[in-house]
Amino acid sequence: MISIIFRLCILLFIAICISFQGCGKKETYVRCEGMIWNTLYHITYKGDPNLKDSILPVLNEVGASLSVFDPHSLVSALNKGREVEADIHLIKVFDASIDINRLSKGKFDPTVSPLVDAWGFGSGHTPSSDTLAIDSIMDFIGITKTYRKGNIIYKEDERTKFNFSAIAKGYGCDAVGEMFRRNGVKDYMVEIGGELALSGHSPSGSNWRIAVDAPQEGNNPGEETVLILSLTDMGIATSGNYRNFREDGGIKTAHTISPETGRPILSEILSATVLAPTCMEADALATACMAGNAEEAKSLIKESHTESMLIFADSIWISPGFYQYIISEVSEPAGTGPN
Repeated sequence: MISIIFRLCILLFIAICISFQGCGKKETYVRCEGMIWNTLYHITYKGDPNLKDSILPVLNEVGASLSVFDPHSLVSALNKGREVEADIHLIKVFDASIDINRLSKGKFDPTVSPLVDAWGFGSGHTPSSDTLAIDSIMDFIGITKTYRKGNIIYKEDERTKFNFSAIAKGYGCDAVGEMFRRNGVKDYMVEIGGELALSGHSPSGSNWRIAVDAPQEGNNPGEETVLILSLTDMGIATSGNYRNFREDGGIKTAHTISPETGRPILSEILSATVLAPTCMEADALATACMAGNAEEAKSLIKESHTESMLIFADSIWISPGFYQYIISEVSEPAGTGPN
């Protein structure tokens, strides 16, 4: 009996020791980076290092749904026919695109891909007398010519094609963030191609410090910044024409195509940075801001209840709620103000 009690006491002592060791284990920040969808990603989180192995599977799952570069993806299947049975990723992005299209009065539209190709911005395409038959292409442009019933997404015209590039990176950031939260991770920064989903605290114990690039032609990302923001529990995205344009005979044509006119936008806005509850929303709204004029962009930010900074050649416009996140102004062109 004494031997049995002694053994039980030893086992209890071992169990208590293991319990205290587990409680005393200090979680550290893990950093990882890689390539996805032809761009880099950088991720920092506080938690189990083994979760690194779950990042690429999440992103590959999103890509298998949304990537137009994957001929076997769901969106590729939709582009080849009139309908497709969507998964949760395609449903979320499609529904968000419908909402932001309505909110932006058509400025954001993931069906403009044929126009992008026609103007020579698509892979393997150059503008010609045939491809620039804009009026005929406009007949099948418009997400309002598509709809969803249950899990099925339908197109009224088989020629309508989706390209979710202007929202997919943001959604990918959110999807990795959701994976972290399911695994108990509250502190993370997920960045894909410059779009970020942020939660909790950085390794310094404070909010995440995010620099916004100056929209200078020829600059590399991070080379010159306008200001630094202190952010958490939100998404941030920046869109601009200053790095993506084509030049022919000294004439620059911007990469943003108007879904309304079918022609490239020559906007006075050099870049738009948007803060939103999710990175997906920030990504799409930043694109929509670039597809209109300054007043339309300001109105969109107000109606979407988000915050933004619009940079022009000689001034910066900042929405009233954006100021609270600024912790350092690196440079400030004339005319800065909440006008």
